[in-house]
Amino acid sequence: MEPRLVAIAGPLKGQSILLVDAEVILGRDPATAVYLNDPLVSRKHCAIRNGNGSFQLCDLDSLNGTIVNGTPTHDKVLEHNDRIKIGESQFLFQFEGAEADSVPMTDSFEGQLITTTTVNLSIQDSIGDGMFLSPEKPTHEPAETARLARDLSALLKVSSAISGIKNPEELQARVVEMIFEVMPVERSAVLLLGNNSQDFISGTYRERGSAVNQPFRISRTIARQVLRDGVAVLANDILSDKQIHPTESLVAGKIRSLLCVPLMVFGAKLGVIYADASRPSAKVDEHHLHLLTAIASIAAVALEHARYVEWLEGENKRLQEEINIEHDMVGESARMRDILQFVHKVSAADSNVLICGESGTGKELVARAIHGNSKRNGRPFVAINCASLTENLLESELFGHEKGAFTGAFAQKKGKIEVADTGTLFLDEIGELAPQLQARLLRVLQEREFERVGGTRSIKVNIRLLAATNRDLEQAIRAGHFRSDLYFRLNAISVNLPPLRERKEDIPLLATHFVKKYSKEANRHVAGISKEAHALLQSYDWPGNIRELENALERAVVLGSSDHIRPEDLPESVVESNTPSEKGGDLHYHEAVNGIKRQLILRAIDHAGGNFVEAAKLLDLHPNYLHRLVRNMDLRKHFKS
Repeated sequence: MEPRLVAIAGPLKGQSILLVDAEVILGRDPATAVYLNDPLVSRKHCAIRNGNGSFQLCDLDSLNGTIVNGTPTHDKVLEHNDRIKIGESQFLFQFEGAEADSVPMTDSFEGQLITTTTVNLSIQDSIGDGMFLSPEKPTHEPAETARLARDLSALLKVSSAISGIKNPEELQARVVEMIFEVMPVERSAVLLLGNNSQDFISGTYRERGSAVNQPFRISRTIARQVLRDGVAVLANDILSDKQIHPTESLVAGKIRSLLCVPLMVFGAKLGVIYADASRPSAKVDEHHLHLLTAIASIAAVALEHARYVEWLEGENKRLQEEINIEHDMVGESARMRDILQFVHKVSAADSNVLICGESGTGKELVARAIHGNSKRNGRPFVAINCASLTENLLESELFGHEKGAFTGAFAQKKGKIEVADTGTLFLDEIGELAPQLQARLLRVLQEREFERVGGTRSIKVNIRLLAATNRDLEQAIRAGHFRSDLYFRLNAISVNLPPLRERKEDIPLLATHFVKKYSKEANRHVAGISKEAHALLQSYDWPGNIRELENALERAVVLGSSDHIRPEDLPESVVESNTPSEKGGDLHYHEAVNGIKRQLILRAIDHAGGNFVEAAKLLDLHPNYLHRLVRNMDLRKHFKS
C-alpha cells in the first residue's frame, strides 16, 4: 500500500492522506498540505519528509509540540502504525509494503486529550484565529455541542457578573469564584504585576468553599513563564510529567493538574490567572484551557478598566485637594498648578514661608491663600510693607509703643506683631528691613516674644510668619545688608513665583478676569477683548508683571469707547513693543504705525551719529521719551551702542 496518514480523531477523522510529495506539512495555515482548523495547532506545525523511502517526522518548532506514541517528539523516523497526535487530531502512519491493517475510526484514548502532556496555548491561537466557540470549527458530536453551549453560557455569566464591578479587589474575587463554578479545580488565584514591575506584587487567593483571601503556595516558575511567553499552560499528572519538571511548591502541594493563563490587554501584561487541583479525578482538558483563556481576556479588560477608574478617582481627589483651595489667583498653566500645589502642601504646616519673585507677581495673594487654607484661617491676617515706612515708623508699626515712648506717643499702641497673635503676619519686601529691626524680628521668631517701643514687659505671641521679597537675599547677605541667621529662619520653606512672561498662557485668563472686574466697577459693559488686542497682550513682556497687566486693562476699560478692548485702548508701551508682521498682505493700522515709528527713530539716531540728545532734537522729542521708545521697541539691536 502507498504511505499515508489515516485520521482517527479530530477535524479530519476518517480521511486518508497519501504521502506522495517529498515533504508534506501539517498545520493551521490553509496553504499547508494537511490543513487542521485547530487553535492548538501552529500555522506550520510539523512536516513528514520522504528520504529514499524513509519517512521522517520533524516538528517545526510548534507551540504545543508533536506527540508520537504518547511521547513528545522533535525528529523521528516513522514506523508502520505509529500514532501521531497534533492538537486534537490523531493520525495513524501506514506505509507501502506493510500489511494493511484495519484502521480504527475511534481510539481508546481519544477523549483523554491530555494525559501526562503539557499543552501551551497562545492568546492569538485561542481568540484570534480559531476561538473555541467559533462557528468555523465543526462540532459533529452532540456531547461536544452541549459542552460548547455550556461554555458559552459560562462566559456570558462571567461577563455579566464582572462587568458592573468597579473595585479591582472585588472584581478579582468574583473572577476566582466564577472559575470554581465552571472548572473542576480546588484552588484559584489572580496574580497582578505592579507598575513597571516584572514580578507579582498582589494577588487574590481562594480555595473552593472558602471566602477567605488566604495565600497558598503556587508554582511561580510556571506563572512567570506564562507571563514571560504570553502563553497559557495546561498540565495533568504533573508529578510524572517530564515537560513540567515539578517544582518544590508543586511537589509539596501534591498538585496533579494546573491551568495558568496570562492576563493581557492591548498587549500589556497585567498578571496571570492560576488554578490547580490535587485530586486525581480533577482532570482538566483543552476545553477548560480555552474557557479560562476566554475568561482571562474578559477579566483583563474589566480589571484594567477598574484599575483605571480607581486611578482616575484617586487623581481627581488629589487634584481637587490641590486645586480646590480658597485663593484669588488666576491661571491654569503648569507653573500656576505648581504654585497651587505648593499652597496646598504648606497650608497644613505652621512653618515660616519665604515667597520670592519680581514685583507684581502676586506674592501677597499667595500669602493670603496659604493663610486662608491653614488652621489659622479665621484668625487675623496682618500685612505690612517693610519698604513703605522709615525705620522708626516701621519699628513702631511692627512692635507697637508705650505711652510717652517718644514725642507724639500720647497713648499705648499695639503693633502688627501683637495684632497678628494666633494668626499670620505677612512682611512684604522683607529685604528692605533695617539691620536693627532684623535683629528684633529674629528674637520674635526664636523666642516668640517681644517688647513694645519704650516698654520693658515681654509680650508672648503665637504667629506664623510669611515673608516676601523681590531681592536676592543671598546676595544681600554677602553684601552685609541682611542677616544670615534671619534668612535661615525665614527660609524654612520657600517658593519662587514665575514672572508673567514665563507663563504667558495665563494672560488671556488674567486679561478676561480684569476686564470683567473693572467693567463691573466702572458700570460699563465690555463684551471682551479683540483678537488684535489679545495678540498685543501676548507679545508684550510685562516687566511689571500681573500688576502692570491689571493697570493696563483697568485703563482700557475706563477710557475705551467700544464694547471690546481694542489696541488703541492699550498703553503705548504695549502697542509699541509689537513687531510688525512679516507675513505677506496688508499690515494692520498699529503695525503700520509702529513700522513708521521704527524707521523714523532709527534714521534720526543714524543721522545724529548715535547721539540720543541730538536724535531727540531732530524728532522734537524729549531725550528720556526717546530712550523709552528705543527700549519699548527693542531697537538697540539695530545700531551700535
